[in-house]
Amino acid sequence: MQDNEELYREYSTQVYKFVFSFCHNHLLAEEITQETFYRAVKSIHKYDGTCKVYVWLCQIAKHVWYQELDKQNKRKTCELEDPPFSNANSTESQFILAQDKMELFKQLHLLDPNTKEVLYLRLTGEFSFREIGEILGRDETWARVTFYRGKQKLMKGRSS
Repeated sequence: MQDNEELYREYSTQVYKFVFSFCHNHLLAEEITQETFYRAVKSIHKYDGTCKVYVWLCQIAKHVWYQELDKQNKRKTCELEDPPFSNANSTESQFILAQDKMELFKQLHLLDPNTKEVLYLRLTGEFSFREIGEILGRDETWARVTFYRGKQKLMKGRSS
């Protein structure tokens, strides 16, 4: 296995791009990337070589991202329980857009984890189906089919 600095130099940019594809926030992506490498170094003895190092790092990054989402959701739940005064400058169109966005995320939340992940990687990360298959330890065809079925479920949920 490579030493820690070499590992970071070789994969940090790729892991950062992977994380940024989910969070769309440079500071958060940097923070998650750092945490990913910290955890990777801590658990380097668990890496068994059955997948590429990049794939292993992406799996760690994905788990760090999910933990961050859980933290954010807990914060939002607390904020919803005690909402601040509403902004008088809010427009009806902004409200409708927010409702549509919320409905889409509710529909996404109902999907199974693999389908959610494929949709996120494809739509926000702009990864190819081959890359998605590689990241998730599956093949390109599986990624294509999963994406198509997930898209169909979302469209069906939006029309009902």
